[in-house]
Amino acid sequence: MKRAISFIICLIILFTYPTKLMAAQEPPEEAELFAKAAVLMDGGSGRILYSKNGSEALANASTTKILTCIIALENCDLEQITEVSVQAAKAPKVHLGAPAGQKFRMKDLIYAMMLESFNDCAVVIAEQVAGTTEHFSKLMNDYAKKIGCKDTFFITPNGLDAQKDIQFHHTTAEDLAQIMRYCIKESPKADQFLKITGEAEYTFTDVSGKYAYHCYNHNAFLKMMDGAVSGKTGFTGNAGYCYVGALEQNGKTYIVALLACGWPNNRTYKWSDTRKLMEYGLAAYERCDLDDIALDGSRFAPVPIEHAQGGRIGEQVYMKLHAVLKKDLSHVLLREGEQVTVEYRIAQKLSAPVKKGSCAGAIYYKLGGMVLREYQVETTEDMEKLDFEWCLRQVLKLAV
Repeated sequence: MKRAISFIICLIILFTYPTKLMAAQEPPEEAELFAKAAVLMDGGSGRILYSKNGSEALANASTTKILTCIIALENCDLEQITEVSVQAAKAPKVHLGAPAGQKFRMKDLIYAMMLESFNDCAVVIAEQVAGTTEHFSKLMNDYAKKIGCKDTFFITPNGLDAQKDIQFHHTTAEDLAQIMRYCIKESPKADQFLKITGEAEYTFTDVSGKYAYHCYNHNAFLKMMDGAVSGKTGFTGNAGYCYVGALEQNGKTYIVALLACGWPNNRTYKWSDTRKLMEYGLAAYERCDLDDIALDGSRFAPVPIEHAQGGRIGEQVYMKLHAVLKKDLSHVLLREGEQVTVEYRIAQKLSAPVKKGSCAGAIYYKLGGMVLREYQVETTEDMEKLDFEWCLRQVLKLAV
């Protein structure tokens, strides 16, 4: 009987595990996800690996605060003292509840904003950085454009629903993932951002030391999967439950962004969608290191320089070229069957005069239409053009 039971258990493991693995290697059907808009991004390259309505403009609630946080980290001294304004004290729940006039260190307010999602803390931070929330919203939108967002318009620093003229506070799942990628990969303050958003809890006081506060991180994903490193939840009546989070495993980084992922009482839907997308990414994609793809040295044969001054009249002159790295990604995630290609666009000949460092072509590492790495091919020396004076000197040399 024991042997029979063991055999049955082995059969269950044998047939069930591969089935789950195979399922994870296929992208989820749109109907399998609760979110109205969802994106899975390769955090290393910024490539979108999965998208469901990823470019649709939707309210995004407190996920907005990841941009507020990174702007503050890049533009403020974390030890500076700031005071709660009348406007900040009026911010609705969820809030710290500090009265106007109370003073705090910027670092403490940033922790409170990111862990507990306090709306009043976001307002105080915005006013400290830019003077007013209106000026800060302009800074946010300027940042979004610089990061590469295509359809993001922020009005509030905390993500509360807002309308301005014909615009409403919104982003897209693709843009939200791109903002998170900037926060954890590209910003000079990425390490600080990861430390803050990865903390389980945080305790601080106001400047007077009379009032103490304790914050807990509401990002449950940090304990759901190995390698979870950051994330931010959000909810408003218009946005529903939203989430953006990041995971790193075996040199691979994945970012999930979810918008309109259910309304009360369905706050757990976002965790289900996040896990499903992360598991798909982990199972279906492998890391490809671009340094392992060598350049073809034969493509750098010296090229002829027409009408150039050489050793003697009529002699064909050649010049060596070299490649200078201009745009670089260290790696990209690939599905089975995908391949990085190298495209060479190098001049077959040049015409004098030529200056050292002049562009003679380019080399692109590409995945489909996406350029992953780019080299500029440059000349290695100056070369003057044939003229009458040079030709006369050559003739006189021969006559001597």
